[in-house]
Amino acid sequence: MTDTWLQDASERLIPTSLGLINVRDGGTRQGPPLIFWPSLMMDGTMWRHQYEHFAATHRVVLVDSPGHGKSDALRRIIDLKECADALTQIQDALDIDKAVLIGNSWGGMLAGVYPAYHPDRVLAAVGINCTASLPTTFESIWATALAGYLSLNSTMPALALKAARGAFAGPTAQAERPEFVDYLSVVLRNDPKSVAWALRSILIGRRDEHRLLSTITDIPVLVIAGEEDSQFPVHVVRRMADAIPTATFTVLLHTGHLAARENPEAVNTEIDAFLAGLPALVRA
Repeated sequence: MTDTWLQDASERLIPTSLGLINVRDGGTRQGPPLIFWPSLMMDGTMWRHQYEHFAATHRVVLVDSPGHGKSDALRRIIDLKECADALTQIQDALDIDKAVLIGNSWGGMLAGVYPAYHPDRVLAAVGINCTASLPTTFESIWATALAGYLSLNSTMPALALKAARGAFAGPTAQAERPEFVDYLSVVLRNDPKSVAWALRSILIGRRDEHRLLSTITDIPVLVIAGEEDSQFPVHVVRRMADAIPTATFTVLLHTGHLAARENPEAVNTEIDAFLAGLPALVRA
């Protein structure tokens, strides 16, 4: 059943090198296309409030990342380069030459490297709650344990929701944003074995990308951190932004790891200002 806020969007599975990727495609054709890639354990529905805000002025594409949502199951290690290549295949299938890529966490990491790997396919990029650093020892231990447990299950266990709430909901969300906390139950829709592979790939297996990011010289990039993000603290996100010569950086107060869903008004305001500041040729 289609969510009412997506009634005007089409939905399709697109063949890529990472299997069939589910996308929802809607909005108008006025401004540049906006492609949204979610966080690990989330699917394209995490961008509901961005879709509702931008669909009147932009073509909006919501991606279910590999192994999540309605996309094909993930059964091997992948990396950000493969995700970037798959995104070009999605753009080809949708007849989108260049777009603005907007991502949170996993999507934010991809938004960082995409202009380096495929500068001819991106107009600008927005990375939210993201990192270009190697995993910490704590991250590796925590994610390895969670991935191991998930891989033993055929349906998503309740522990996954507990882990998501602990990782994604900061103190302000826990106290003041019940809709956001309730939304996190979306993690239970996923294939636990797929999420386990994604954890091993994107969280545990990630590389230091700062040198790669330093090669981005022509693509505008906005990097957004959440003050209460316990996964990628502000200083980690700032270091990523500092590595990109064309980046601007901002911090959202009282906001945790899934800023786009938890604090959509602030995120949308930052994206609006970023898009308004792009060269006229990019905005057209």
